Amino acid sequence: MKISLITVSYNSEATIRTTLDSVVAQHYPDLEYIIIDGGSNDGTLRVIRDYPELVTECISEPDQGIYDAMNKGVESATGEVIGILNSDDFYLNGDVLREVASIFAANPATEVVLGDVDFVREDNLNRPIRAYRAGKFKPWMFRFGLMPPHPAVFVRKSAYARVGLYKLGYKIAADFDFLVRLLLVDGAQYHLAHKTWVRMRTGGASTAGWRSNQVITAEMKRSLSENGVHASSILLMCRLPYKLVTQVLAIKRGG
Repeated sequence: MKISLITVSYNSEATIRTTLDSVVAQHYPDLEYIIIDGGSNDGTLRVIRDYPELVTECISEPDQGIYDAMNKGVESATGEVIGILNSDDFYLNGDVLREVASIFAANPATEVVLGDVDFVREDNLNRPIRAYRAGKFKPWMFRFGLMPPHPAVFVRKSAYARVGLYKLGYKIAADFDFLVRLLLVDGAQYHLAHKTWVRMRTGGASTAGWRSNQVITAEMKRSLSENGVHASSILLMCRLPYKLVTQVLAIKRGG
């Protein structure tokens, strides 16, 4: 099974080498690796050029933001399965893609595989500070703003063709909206891997503080409404203490 990985970058010189090295380390032969760069003006492209045997395609041009770049990658992908690994994230070990492929192979009707994510700080990439687990995820949880961690989601390309790409009208929550359409509205079959596959640096758009939480809450409510699902801002805001407690406890319990 060919797996297409997509990395979106923009002025990512400081972090993308870690991302690339984690892909190099994968023990999986049938890999297509696509990088969509937003026209970086730092040393990002110089770093990417250090990996000619890894990168199948690199497109560097202005875009309309991260979700536009993701859409370009999905449209370019030729693999049966697509994963998205952002330029400040990296795979935890070299077995991730092999494990993903094994799950899809063992479950032919499965269209989505959900893994787990650890959060780390830039000053210590080896020490998780919070754990973002798909856990016992059920699609009804979207109504409370709870979603599986997008960096550890792998989707068959045929599912993208059916439910559509990421909507560009969202600043932060287009991944939430995509997964609502895929898992709640469309009812795509999914599999919980219960494996930590990705480490994610804190400080990105979805982890950047109170203001970003206000934006993403409003966008979640809008997405649910647009998809015919009743939504309440109060219920959506309740996700914040729940997520904080469960993510910290997961680390204290060792995963």
